[in-house]
Amino acid sequence: QVQFVESGGGLVQPGGSLTLSCAASGTIFSIYTMGWSRQAPGKQRELVARITSGGITQHADPVKGRFTISRDNAKNTVYLQMNSLKPDDTAVYYCNAGSVRLWDGTVADYWGQGTQVTVSS
Repeated sequence: QVQFVESGGGLVQPGGSLTLSCAASGTIFSIYTMGWSRQAPGKQRELVARITSGGITQHADPVKGRFTISRDNAKNTVYLQMNSLKPDDTAVYYCNAGSVRLWDGTVADYWGQGTQVTVSS
């Protein structure tokens, strides 16, 4: 199967920066998309950003110009550089790997366990 190691969350003041990272491991042959979603208390989970294995990126409107997603295919790792953070960015951030092909031929999506980001003074 697939396991994730997420890191980089924490408490930061408004206007500050954080970098999240998520490394996927397991019997992975390939991963098509990797990305981040977030869920704030009382709200639905929403896409933050995603990136394909070819480097095509998509950022949600609320984070455009502030967040940047990147990826190291060799390490099956995705990063989210978050700048100019706002209190509205406070949420649990979840790593996602989409269309993961395992060595046994299985193709599925997988989610990490989540990391808390809190933006507060």
